[in-house]
Amino acid sequence: MIRLEEAAYAPQSAPQRRGGLLGGLFRAARPKQWIKNVLVVAAPAAAGRLLSVSALTHLALVFVLFTACAAAVYLVNDARDAEADRAHPTKCHRPVAAGEVPVAVAYAVGGGLAVLALVAAALLVPPLVAAVLIVYLGVQLAYCVRLKHVLVVDLVVVTSGFLMRAVIGGFALGIPLSRWFLITAGFGALFMVSAKRYSEAVQMAGEAGATRALLTEYTVGYLRFVWQMAAGVAVLAYCLWTLEDTGVPHTNVLPWRQLSMVAFILAILRYAVFADRGTAGEPEDVVLRDRVLAVIGVLWVTMYGLAVAHQ
Repeated sequence: MIRLEEAAYAPQSAPQRRGGLLGGLFRAARPKQWIKNVLVVAAPAAAGRLLSVSALTHLALVFVLFTACAAAVYLVNDARDAEADRAHPTKCHRPVAAGEVPVAVAYAVGGGLAVLALVAAALLVPPLVAAVLIVYLGVQLAYCVRLKHVLVVDLVVVTSGFLMRAVIGGFALGIPLSRWFLITAGFGALFMVSAKRYSEAVQMAGEAGATRALLTEYTVGYLRFVWQMAAGVAVLAYCLWTLEDTGVPHTNVLPWRQLSMVAFILAILRYAVFADRGTAGEPEDVVLRDRVLAVIGVLWVTMYGLAVAHQ
């Protein structure tokens, strides 16, 4: 019986170490999360500045630099939280917590990535872009060390990471950023971050040691208030953004920019379904697993793309 049980568990643990140290480091850098860095094209896409080779080259470089900085933060965070992660039902499978990547190696590789990214930024991108990367690293590392344990500030810090991704592409191409764009991006990010926290609080209620300690300090009602408030502000700001006079003559047969409000509001309402159920995890997981939400997203991109194309 014992041998049968050992055989049953062996196939599950083997794949975790198949890639060795390099494979563990790659997984610790969380490649699944890199999709968030596509936000660097948000401002250029909204301004219709994605059609030149030069713009795409600059944005690809910014994407790589931001990805390196984010990977550095993930490695440092996992190294610092290795002991706590081992007591978590899912985080215990992270390479550092599982012992695939030594803590010292995670610190060293994370620090090396951060330094290389900043040196490359100083040499290859505009100063304002390099400054955003420096601020991102500083704030996120402070989050790893201390700010993740401070009420409300933890939500703001995670939200700021999304916002910096959304604005850095505009800085890279010298695009003026609309105040309504900034408000929409900021509160849209806060909506997703607080919805995720709310879902964690609902799912892990009463399970000591199974989730981040700070969640015990929040009430479910407070987190619900935050994501509902953020959703409302994001919708209002987006509507004002689409109605904003850009000073550019339009040749649209239909007001695609204004019509995109419908798709945006539908997307917020659909996402709120998962938030209310307590099943809104990582934003990319929510979007990719729900076909209706994905279709709404494609519809929104199409509408806004038509608006930009006919400017």
